[in-house]
Amino acid sequence: MFRVLGVIAVILAVYCVHAKIYFREEFLDGDEWRSRWVNSKHKSDYGEWKLTAGDFYGDAEKDKGLQTSQDARFYAVSARFDSFSNEGKPLVIQFTVKHEQKIDCGGGYVKVFPADLEQTEMHGESSYYIMFVLSAIISLRKRLNDDELTHLYTLILNPDQTYEVKIDNEKVESGSLEEDWDFLPPKKIKDPEAKKPEDWDDRAKIDDPSDTKPEDWDKPENIPDPDAKKPEDWDEDMDGEWEPPMIPNPEYKGEWKPKQIDNPNYKGAWVHPEIENPEYSPDSNIYKFDNIGVLGLDLWQVKSGTIFDNFLITDDVKEAEEIGKETWGVTKEPEKKMKQEQDDLKRKEEEEKNKEQDTEAAADEDEDDEEEEEEEEEETQEDTDEALSETDEEDAKPKDEL
Repeated sequence: MFRVLGVIAVILAVYCVHAKIYFREEFLDGDEWRSRWVNSKHKSDYGEWKLTAGDFYGDAEKDKGLQTSQDARFYAVSARFDSFSNEGKPLVIQFTVKHEQKIDCGGGYVKVFPADLEQTEMHGESSYYIMFVLSAIISLRKRLNDDELTHLYTLILNPDQTYEVKIDNEKVESGSLEEDWDFLPPKKIKDPEAKKPEDWDDRAKIDDPSDTKPEDWDKPENIPDPDAKKPEDWDEDMDGEWEPPMIPNPEYKGEWKPKQIDNPNYKGAWVHPEIENPEYSPDSNIYKFDNIGVLGLDLWQVKSGTIFDNFLITDDVKEAEEIGKETWGVTKEPEKKMKQEQDDLKRKEEEEKNKEQDTEAAADEDEDDEEEEEEEEEETQEDTDEALSETDEEDAKPKDEL
């Protein structure tokens, strides 16, 4: 028993030694984040960040993160950590994003920079190592879960030149850095000496040479309206010679084209031969960065409100997964519940408001109906009084006038 426990302890010790966390930021110490994050001064009108958990959350403190607070602004902020190289080991970059403002337009990047970045001068053209294109992430997220909740994003770069992208701890993309990205010249190129033979026929169909146009095919597209008649008041001296309007010809068949038949000389699509690219040279270090030292946010937002949190850079995939479960994994369901409660309350308030508006509209309609009825009654009474008055006048006349 003690021997088994000893083996487990050794395994855990080895695991802890090999699992390295280079950067972790969860914004759990209030405004102290300002001592670790540097706002760029490259532009004078960058947007302001604020620390908040937003309008809905799973935990009021744990879910606090950096939120964009001003519409139609650029944002640039970064944090520094001890520089390192990912040579020979995985590189895992992870963070959470919540677009609670229902973002629909904007561009943004989470970037990993070399350690020599001048943070106060960070801007869109600053040299970087890795860039997450948030607009692409948003597009991908919409295919998975179109909501305003917090989601966990993870990028894994492996020493074998493969990569993996996870959303909410589930793989959504993976592949080869060399095959999926243009880091290197292509292995093969089209042979510049090769040309399609002049007699190569790549037409699958051709006109039937035996097909002829029918003699009665050609008809005008429009004809004078046979039912039209010259207006009686038409003055040819003033209006010119009258011509009937034109109407579509029911016998018009359009442009004649011969029938298509299989081309007996068809050889298929010509494929340009390829040769080995003399400029291609394999590179086993595409994944490797020697001086990683800064993580930054470079954004443009039309509608502000995005919250960034739970930043992590490590060399251990399992560690990142566990930290994701300990942070986002713990608060995601309470956040979802709070959001649902807010949505239900908002929907109920809107229903009550609509109900009140319908009641008021119905009351106004009843009032209008009553006013119309009163007006009709008054008009009827006036007509009756007028008729009685005329009758009285007739009765009052002397008989010799009748």
